[in-house]
Amino acid sequence: MSSPVPPSRLVSSPVVSTQWLADHLGSDNLVILDATVFALAPSTTKSGAAGPRYLSGRDDYLTKGHIPGAVFADLFDVFSDPAGDFDFSRPNADLFEKAAASVGIDNGTTVVVYDAVVGQWAARIWWLFRAFGYDDVAVLDGGLTKWHAEMRPFATGGVRPRVVGGFTAAPRPELWVDKSFVESIVAGVADAALVCSLPPAEFAGTAGSRPRAGHIPGSVSLPASTLVDPATNAFLRGDQLDATLSPAVTASAAGASGHLVTYCGGGIAAAASALALIRAGNEHVSIYDGSLNEWAADAAAPLNAPGV
Repeated sequence: MSSPVPPSRLVSSPVVSTQWLADHLGSDNLVILDATVFALAPSTTKSGAAGPRYLSGRDDYLTKGHIPGAVFADLFDVFSDPAGDFDFSRPNADLFEKAAASVGIDNGTTVVVYDAVVGQWAARIWWLFRAFGYDDVAVLDGGLTKWHAEMRPFATGGVRPRVVGGFTAAPRPELWVDKSFVESIVAGVADAALVCSLPPAEFAGTAGSRPRAGHIPGSVSLPASTLVDPATNAFLRGDQLDATLSPAVTASAAGASGHLVTYCGGGIAAAASALALIRAGNEHVSIYDGSLNEWAADAAAPLNAPGV
């Protein structure tokens, strides 16, 4: 039986509906975050390798509109480590504490985060909060796409974050794994299963901008784009979700631990898969943050590319 939700928490699950958010707009201690980032044409990453180029959603947030009261969450330089080896490298606890406080979040805040695509950027922010020990946070089901489709209110211009005393992190290191742990999975030493969140063509090695194509040996494919209903952008649930997750869950069942490790190019789509797996009841989920940005940069690290 799960633990009861503390009275101070507004959210009891990792996802809230658009109706829930509409009903709670303006609530004390609620902070809404817009975490939108857009992927553009390939360019060069910090490591010097070819990779996707990204565009902050801040301009769209300011000019095209956002959910009333939403604060923009900068995943480039605030909720990531700008000095990291790769784009969107996870911050340390000190950086994350400063990031949370900068958008008006303290340890008494309920956080709802959304994006304008299929939820992977929102899921990344959700995962960061969770990994730093904070659970009063949820992703908006359907994101800005569903909010707009339902003709709910929106606003333009920026929102000044409220001033808070600070945020205190309580890191959960078990929610991340590093390259050496992934190597131990591939070698058959660690009892865990790998879940790749890349698009099918990148999984097969027939597309992608990294210098080496394909997926880590033994991985099962769970593209982030398959986790939402294409008609509504809402997250899959029930039988549809179970059917989509079936290969990943079957892979975890092959081991005693049930440990699932998600990865993608840089740990973003991996967060969407991690969210789906946890929603479906899989409790032992971690993210390989370096993902293929780190793995493919090592010429000795094996990759399977059956489609090449």
